[in-house]
Amino acid sequence: MHCLNRRQFGSGLLATAAGASLLPEAATARRRYTGPNVIIVRFGGGVRRRETIDPDHTYAPYLRHVLAKRGTLYTDMRISAQDGVVTSHAQGTLYILTGRYDRYQDVENKFLSERFEPKAPTLFEYLRKAYNVPSHQTLIVNGEDRESEDFLTFSNNHSYGVNYRSSVLSLHWFKTYLLRAQLNEQDLSDKARQEVQAQLEKLEARNYRGDEVAQQVDELESFWSRWRRHYGDSGFVNARGDRLLTQLTVRALHELRPKLVMVNYQDPDYVHWGNMSHYTRAISIIDEGVRQLVDTVEADPHYRGNTVFVIVPDCGRDNNPLMQVSCQHHFNSKSAHEIWALVMGPGIARGRVVDKPVNQISIAATIGQFMGFRAKFAEGGVLNDVFG
Repeated sequence: MHCLNRRQFGSGLLATAAGASLLPEAATARRRYTGPNVIIVRFGGGVRRRETIDPDHTYAPYLRHVLAKRGTLYTDMRISAQDGVVTSHAQGTLYILTGRYDRYQDVENKFLSERFEPKAPTLFEYLRKAYNVPSHQTLIVNGEDRESEDFLTFSNNHSYGVNYRSSVLSLHWFKTYLLRAQLNEQDLSDKARQEVQAQLEKLEARNYRGDEVAQQVDELESFWSRWRRHYGDSGFVNARGDRLLTQLTVRALHELRPKLVMVNYQDPDYVHWGNMSHYTRAISIIDEGVRQLVDTVEADPHYRGNTVFVIVPDCGRDNNPLMQVSCQHHFNSKSAHEIWALVMGPGIARGRVVDKPVNQISIAATIGQFMGFRAKFAEGGVLNDVFG
């Protein structure tokens, strides 16, 4: 993929997207993708504006004081308060990916379980149906504590679905790869082989969608093989938590060359343990992770000048001054619906602050505009303020 300078990107962005929307779907299917790369950063675990984009109280100074000057900051993005809209992590992720506020329930109606199947296509499906982009170049990088989100890779929409799914990088999938690799090793005793087989079956049983074949593409097998050679089998060498997500994403950018990747940061949710420092420290860790991702992109000619960052929380949090930890949870309160977004990259207005109310589900249509496809099932409109 060739790099675009800012002027080329800005002048061609709308024309590419508009031209694609005028063509019949069959005519645009499976074309070579030549548009910008997009990195979605889910600033997740639920965060409030005060600790993130408030310039006087932020624990994300790189985001607020550096990147905001290089992009367009939406200070009043909101999650709809309509009946049935839940302000939580998996739901917020699907609102971003599908551009819709659908109601979600567990596939088996299990209490407190969040195994969801979106009804509308995800951004990955739109991209892969419109262009010849392999699954390993559409990635979700997911944390170890929200395993159900490893399977938010495709919708049950009959026109899209499993054939256009994304791939996932997570510890769950590494462990699955590792156990399969160990079964193929000749020096494994019969007892050890039985134990490994039992562990593998237990891991595979967690995949309620039955799409484990998605993780068998050669590129991902090779990725995990290199990861294993570098970090070993123990899990004690590689980072954990959100730092692991940054490690995975940086390696993926170098080795898999994704066109569209979503990084599902989540550690601010550790505030559930009852310490405010768990929350604020996690915001700082994400901020540093974003810095590493930006540095990686800017040091790589493949991505430099041709990559858009879309940084947006999954949801907000409560603001209850009567509680010892004021943002302990997000019970669908007003502040849990109050989020923000930062869009940065070539062709994006620099240093622009938009303080009018906008909607979280507009992210999907806006990314479609960047990448030259129409998210036709999305209900949010394009955020036109981003264009410089």
